[in-house]
Amino acid sequence: MANKKIAFVTDSTVYLTDKLKSHPDIYVVPIVIISDGKEYEDTIDLTNEELYEMIRREKEVPKTSQPNVGKFIELYEKLKEEYEQVIAIHVSSKLSGTISSSKTAVEQVGLDVEIIDSHSLSFAITGLLESGIELAEQGLESEQIARLLREKTKGHRNLILLDKLDQLFKGGRMTGASFVIGNLLKIKPILSIGKSGELGLVERIRSEKKSTRRMVDLIKTSCEKHAVKKIAIANANAPDKANSLKEIIRSKVPGLDIVIGEISSSLAVHAGEGAIAVFWFE
Repeated sequence: MANKKIAFVTDSTVYLTDKLKSHPDIYVVPIVIISDGKEYEDTIDLTNEELYEMIRREKEVPKTSQPNVGKFIELYEKLKEEYEQVIAIHVSSKLSGTISSSKTAVEQVGLDVEIIDSHSLSFAITGLLESGIELAEQGLESEQIARLLREKTKGHRNLILLDKLDQLFKGGRMTGASFVIGNLLKIKPILSIGKSGELGLVERIRSEKKSTRRMVDLIKTSCEKHAVKKIAIANANAPDKANSLKEIIRSKVPGLDIVIGEISSSLAVHAGEGAIAVFWFE
C-alpha cells in the first residue's frame, strides 16, 4: 500500500475545531504541565476544569514545559513509515522550546519535515492548519505549502485581555509593587503576541469595560482596513464573556464570521481564568 501524502503535526497549544479533531492526518504532541512536582500531559492527563481548580488551590502557579524529544521521535518514526511528507506547525519559538524539541527529533529520525514557527498559538495555529490542509487538497507539495504558510504568519494579529493580574504576579512576570498598584487602579492590560512571536503590552487601561471597548475599536479598524472575514475568540473558562464580546464585535463589524473556543490548559496556566483572546489574519 502506498503511503499517504502529507501529515500535519502540531502541539496542544492549538485550538482544534471538530473538523480538525476528526481529520486523519493531524497529529498533536502535548505540552507538559508541572504542578506540585507532578507532570501532566496537556489535554490527556489534565482537563481545563482540573487545571483551574489547581490554580485556585495552589500558591505557586503551575508551570509548562515543552514536549520532550522522545515524544517527537516516537511520532516521527511512525510518520516516516506512513507518509511521504510532513509539515509541523508549532507555538511561537519565543514562547516555548517546542520547536527545538521537534527539530532535534527530526534530525535524529532523519525525516524531511517542514517546520513552521506560527509566531503565535491557539487559533493562529488553527488557521494555519486549515489553510495547509486546503492547499494539500489542491495538490501542492509540502515545500510549497510551507512557503505559503510562513507568508501567512506575517498577517496574523491578536489581542489578549487578562481578567486578573494574579497570574502574572504569581508566575513571577510582575513585581509586587506593580501588582499592588495595578490592582488598586483596576488596571486591565491589553497584551498581544507581536510579529516576532513575543508577548508584549499594547495598552494599560483602567476598567474592563474600557479595555473591551478599546479591543473592539482595534479589531474594527483592522477588519475594515484589511477586509478581514473571520475572527476567533478564545476564552479561559469565560464563555459568557466570550459570547458578550462576540455580540459587541458583530454589532460593529456586521457580516464577520466569529468563532468561539476554549484555550488549552497549557495556555490557561499563563493567562489565568477569565482571560479572553481574539485572533485573526489580515
